[in-house]
Amino acid sequence: MATWLITGCSTGLGRALAQAVLAHGHNAVVTARNVTTVNDIAAAYPDTALALPLDVTNSAEIASAMQQARKRFGGIDVLVNNAGYGYRAAVEEADDADIRQLFDTNVFGAIDMIKAVLPGMRANRAGSILNISSIGARISPAGSGYYSASKAALEGLSGSLH
Repeated sequence: MATWLITGCSTGLGRALAQAVLAHGHNAVVTARNVTTVNDIAAAYPDTALALPLDVTNSAEIASAMQQARKRFGGIDVLVNNAGYGYRAAVEEADDADIRQLFDTNVFGAIDMIKAVLPGMRANRAGSILNISSIGARISPAGSGYYSASKAALEGLSGSLH
């Protein structure tokens, strides 16, 4: 039985993945910025699920989530960096604060999560990191330049993890 830590589980792919992992008998640390959106998942799997609040842009929340996950399950075998969001704006019209927030979540949040789990994975000589990307990393339509750049950065980092 592997222990998975999945970010961004409140809706969509993260939520579906968390439910599938748990249904297959694995442990899962199910995270979302608003933990109330994932409490139902943990309630359905009380022995194998741990619901935690996690904003991947908040280093204190990352440290707390890692501490609680290790205490409950001993370690993380699989990290899924799913937290992220899209952003559309013309390159010259985009707001600098919005661009920085996008990269803080889509790129630096994933980096911080990787840095939190990788030492344990390297020590165990085992583990998997799944970074959820997008076709936008390879094809950048008008209005999606910053989103595409954030996903391309994530793919570049992913390629170095072997």
